[in-house]
Amino acid sequence: MQTPNLPAIRALRPAWNKGRIVGQKLPLKPKHVWAIRVRLELAENHRDLALFNLAIDSKLRGCDLVRMKVADVMASGQIKARASVLQSKTQKPVRFEISEGTRASVAKWMEDPLTVGSEFLWPGRFHERLHISTRQYARIVRDWVGSIGLEVTAYGTHSMRRTKVTQIYKKTGNLRAVQLLLGHTKMDSTVRRLGRMCSDWRVSGGHRQN
Repeated sequence: MQTPNLPAIRALRPAWNKGRIVGQKLPLKPKHVWAIRVRLELAENHRDLALFNLAIDSKLRGCDLVRMKVADVMASGQIKARASVLQSKTQKPVRFEISEGTRASVAKWMEDPLTVGSEFLWPGRFHERLHISTRQYARIVRDWVGSIGLEVTAYGTHSMRRTKVTQIYKKTGNLRAVQLLLGHTKMDSTVRRLGRMCSDWRVSGGHRQN
């Protein structure tokens, strides 16, 4: 009697997201931003302090943040008060203000020997890498949130992108302003980015319930 062909039995692998928190990453609260800044200042970690501050101010995606060039933020030897960066996803520019504290931290970072002669704002440490990678940036973000006791799986690079706009939306309820700040082409993208805070916008058909 011929034995029927049976599918091979594969060893069960653990799910890729086992033990991880998946989905929308949380924005940082003001107290978290303050705590991370204090730790970086005390450690005199000039690169990470400038990177953290600019990530919050710019609200850029990680892929655009790591590719920022010195010319994006500096002109005539001074750090600009406003900057414009072309987004790789939409191929459209997004403008943002650079706060006084961020300008000071970026200026301090620009004094570091690693930045001398570099076209990019966050140069890589190896000759074959012109700037830090998005994966390296993600590791840096995990270090930041872990240093103040937060659950690292609940936060990510998009936490940096969401932090400032979340506070702006809480204060103003102005979705259009948030859309412009994030550089979104569609309002639905902005609603998804803000998550539960905008559930009332969907229910009301595009008008915020107060």
